[in-house]
Amino acid sequence: MFSPASTILGVLFFGGVGLCKLYEDVADLPRLQYDYVVVGGGTAGNVVANRLTENPDVSVLVLEAGVSNEGVLISEVPFLGNDFFASINPYSWNYTTTPQTGLNGRAISYARAYLLGGCSSHNGMVYTRGAQDDFDRYANLTGDEGWSWNQIFPYFLKNEKWTPPADQHDTHGQFNPGIHGTAGPISVSLSGFQWPDFQRRIIQTTEELPDDFPFNLDMNSGQPLGVGWVQSTIGHGERSSSATGYLAPDFIQRPNLDVLLHAQVSKLVNVTQHQGKPSFGGVQFRSGASLFVAEASKEIILSAGSIGTPQILLNSGVGDHNALHALGIPTVLDLPSVGQNASDHSYFGLTWAVNSDDTIESITQNATRFNEASEQWNTSRTGPFVFPQTGTHAGWLRLSQDSPAFDVHADPSPGPGAPHFELLLLPSGQDLPGNFVTALLAMVSPVSRGSVTVSSDDPFADPLIDPGYLASEFDAIALREGVKLAQKFFNASAWHGYLGAPTINLAAMNATEQMATLRANVASGSHTVGTASMSPRDATYGVVNPDLTVKGIAGLRVIDASVLPIVPGAHTQAATYVVAERGADLVKQLWT
Repeated sequence: MFSPASTILGVLFFGGVGLCKLYEDVADLPRLQYDYVVVGGGTAGNVVANRLTENPDVSVLVLEAGVSNEGVLISEVPFLGNDFFASINPYSWNYTTTPQTGLNGRAISYARAYLLGGCSSHNGMVYTRGAQDDFDRYANLTGDEGWSWNQIFPYFLKNEKWTPPADQHDTHGQFNPGIHGTAGPISVSLSGFQWPDFQRRIIQTTEELPDDFPFNLDMNSGQPLGVGWVQSTIGHGERSSSATGYLAPDFIQRPNLDVLLHAQVSKLVNVTQHQGKPSFGGVQFRSGASLFVAEASKEIILSAGSIGTPQILLNSGVGDHNALHALGIPTVLDLPSVGQNASDHSYFGLTWAVNSDDTIESITQNATRFNEASEQWNTSRTGPFVFPQTGTHAGWLRLSQDSPAFDVHADPSPGPGAPHFELLLLPSGQDLPGNFVTALLAMVSPVSRGSVTVSSDDPFADPLIDPGYLASEFDAIALREGVKLAQKFFNASAWHGYLGAPTINLAAMNATEQMATLRANVASGSHTVGTASMSPRDATYGVVNPDLTVKGIAGLRVIDASVLPIVPGAHTQAATYVVAERGADLVKQLWT
């Protein structure tokens, strides 16, 4: 694929973060004492900072380890987003998992963003809320109805600004306007560039096989099952992230909000006692070659994500005492659940050659078309470069009731309205000459659990990331069943004469060979949650209470995806946004 370096995009007019309150150097900060210190300027952290500073009497500092999102083309231009995952780059932590027993011992890359906006500046931009059953299960698991679908739904609306697609095409019959917000900071839209032949065949398949693949007008209604049009966090042809939305110029210029880049947090410090509980008074971070401490008079809020948050807690002495002691880390609070209970989605791609040149390869494998597309985006924010390469449609599907997977484990999904699989449909394929389409299949209700731990007392050492992909036989068998569903979709007559040979002929393999192929090729969904999981207030397990305060510690809260007890059947950015919106309200309620 041609990279952004191979073409001149001309003068860009970035509408995101204004530079006047975005600090590159700690020496330029006006102070190091604030009411709140937010650790992480990612998907959740910027939401929290924005909402807390709506009160002009409150001061907030955001510490972000990475760089500015300003001017990062592979973040700004939807079509170039895949470049984040193509190789090691300065906008990623460039993590690798531990060897995965369920993947034949493979250690695989694990994407985490190293720039302002976090994974909202780095992800595939797919906007999916999950099922009503997901959130109702969170309410049941925590004993707090505030996490139920009906009570969390207003936060989806508060976060969202529905935006017409860049090509201004007629979207009637492609979404339900009645369930979307119109005034939030994050733009959500349908694709602004069309692949007509591919899209027509998808809709035709839903008509031909309605029992297996019913059309769903809007998968974000809380009832996602079926096949519908993908919605993306894109506005006016550009990525919409927590940095461009919640730190837009009107917000970043608030005198009570400071954001410091290049500030990697090592641990929480200055331990005191408050009402019989330990309390941290400060956040230690590295800026350049020096260490500094930012102090919080009210709360420290960890929003470093499902990898960074448990890493910081463990480095601060909050975690399993025995494991900390073995590493020489003094224990502040014995909290064994920190870093445990990780759950994520595992993905597998099925790709076919096609008898059509109306695919993404017609652009990525043609320098002239690529440069024309980049010029069109640069001048009008339209054309192929507004397409995020993450699919035109998604299907959310369930196992059959007699699936052999249920002989291994009871149904792990939260209810009959929630999916076991995602089927993401893309008019593109592998990096091979030719034209392809792909069914990207994900197991979205996994039984497998993993962990995030630390390996030494060096707080800047990479954490040990073990998502546990296909560790449970249920997940492996279910994924193989999902492959059959994907094959059934593309065996519909709508694809006759269009579909060529598969790049991997799973249909010619027996069950054992198929399983071996899955284990050899499954990739990460980078949707990990649960490493600082919510549990009932009186529970002896879990990391945070339903109000997101850390159990047994005063003045410390976690507000990010790590608090979700189980991964939802959805891409996780929308859920992370609403966790942050409600989390900010919970902070406000305590301090007002």
